[in-house]
Amino acid sequence: MQTGVVKFFNEDKGFGFITNDMTNEDIFVHITGLRSKNIEQGNKVSYSEEKGKKGLIATDVTIIED
Repeated sequence: MQTGVVKFFNEDKGFGFITNDMTNEDIFVHITGLRSKNIEQGNKVSYSEEKGKKGLIATDVTIIED
């Protein structure tokens, strides 16, 4: 599992980006990849990465409670 911070998420459009903690790379996330509802900018999350049509995508995205 990877960890990161939600950089941006647009609920109306159903997608956003997560910044990976280790690499600082942005990973695309689609609403279908969420396990937690209502993620917001700044949320700390854990996720898996899968290869998508245009690059890596985040799946099994879950908010990490502090």
